[in-house]
Amino acid sequence: MVNKHRVSIWVLGDQLLNKHPAIEAAETTHGRGSVRIVMVESLRRVRRLAYHRKKLVLIFSAMRHYARRLQTEGYVVDYQQTETFLEGLKAHIFAHGSAHLYTMAASTYGGRRFQEARLADALDLPVTVLPNTQFLSEHYNPYPDPTPGKRYVMEHFYRAMRRHFRLLIDEAGDPVGGQWNYDKLNRKRLPKGLTLPEIPRFPPDEITLKVMKEIEDSGEGFGKLAGFDLAVTREQAQAAFDDFLTRRLADFGPYEDAMSRDHTTLFHSVLSPYLNLGLLEPLNLARAAEDRYRAKTSPINSVEGFIRQIIGWREFIYWQYWRTMPDILMANFWGGNRPIPDWFWHGKTEMNCLQHVLSRVLEQGYAHHIERLMVLSNFCLLAGLDPIAVKDWFTLGFIDAYEWVMVPNVLGMGLNADGGIIATKPYIASANYINKMSDYCQSCGYNQKKRTGPQACPFNTLYWNFLIKKEELLRANPRLGRNVLGLRYLDDAERQAVIEQGEQFLENL
Repeated sequence: MVNKHRVSIWVLGDQLLNKHPAIEAAETTHGRGSVRIVMVESLRRVRRLAYHRKKLVLIFSAMRHYARRLQTEGYVVDYQQTETFLEGLKAHIFAHGSAHLYTMAASTYGGRRFQEARLADALDLPVTVLPNTQFLSEHYNPYPDPTPGKRYVMEHFYRAMRRHFRLLIDEAGDPVGGQWNYDKLNRKRLPKGLTLPEIPRFPPDEITLKVMKEIEDSGEGFGKLAGFDLAVTREQAQAAFDDFLTRRLADFGPYEDAMSRDHTTLFHSVLSPYLNLGLLEPLNLARAAEDRYRAKTSPINSVEGFIRQIIGWREFIYWQYWRTMPDILMANFWGGNRPIPDWFWHGKTEMNCLQHVLSRVLEQGYAHHIERLMVLSNFCLLAGLDPIAVKDWFTLGFIDAYEWVMVPNVLGMGLNADGGIIATKPYIASANYINKMSDYCQSCGYNQKKRTGPQACPFNTLYWNFLIKKEELLRANPRLGRNVLGLRYLDDAERQAVIEQGEQFLENL
């Protein structure tokens, strides 16, 4: 029976906010005594892709901890495990008789369409969808009416966000330090003997251990489950952030593009899993980092680099997701059609860089942004892998992966499948870049200086093969002139040798 005084709030699993707008709106209007909160674990969603087991544990444990927190605050929480979200919501409405449902807009295209176009009819009650508060660009949009097909540069977007939110801006409205971007100072290779701090670890409690057993018993997922030690509460996530501010932010900038075979996280924050779940919030992170600069405990290049990741790259990617969906899902500018190699699932390859990065994905569901872009995505583009297959692999493989980030970041930035709408050039490189920014090549059986022959690094062969095969398209991009002009040093015989060795490698993938 419907209770006209009772309302429900559907809290999605990646919306674990300290102040949830749907809860606040419903409670303000109807009073806490009338409010019921529903959270749903969808079994069908878990089976959509073979998601990393640590990602599944992270999400479900964080959801259950959030539900327990709400209960301790006096809310009535109905926690559902059902085949679909809709089944869980229907069961909740039937049991509680709510007359109205509040929810916050999903961060994904399909999820938001479901909320706005289908949910009210499916539940046969009014549904109020509140604006999403997890992204700053939902509140301030530098380009509210983008021109179709026009390229918008992240740097301009980032500067607009900095000005609006007054981050690293002086009283005159100019960037602190006189520059907007200190990226040129942030491309150092790790020096030998540098001590690298470990990130905080959070041993699993009773709730997390139960989730781990459920995932193990289900047989679902990809990657290793053992050793799960991620933050699953707001307090733990805040502790992880505080540790970053104190122990890693100062050195984050100079070495943010560096890669190491011996250390996974380097000086990176590793906060994206918590930010994307709502356990941390972007403006809080950016302002806290700015405070470290103002207090002279962290240099401008590190602080600016971190803030650029938070309100520049992350917000720009989210903005591009909503701008380009759903058409971007059909993008395949470079014509990639090969399937994901089998060794992407087990990490066993003779290429040392890929072996290390893939092993980390299997073990931890994590690799930092340069390894994702310049090792994994670089290889996938040069090898002509199918963009949607690559996007799906990234989505299932990483603990911080959600559709809103992987669609534009993999299809746009990583693979340039959109032809340059999101990124102004394809991020392709030979082994020279990997050797410059890492120590992977030092212990690899391939020779990073050779492009053909039995010891030639496949990154070199594939890079030059790509330049040869795509020369006409590449020459049309003014940012790639130097790369393409390098082809003039290859005579006809060497070009043919590159093509033949490249094709042989690709046939054996």
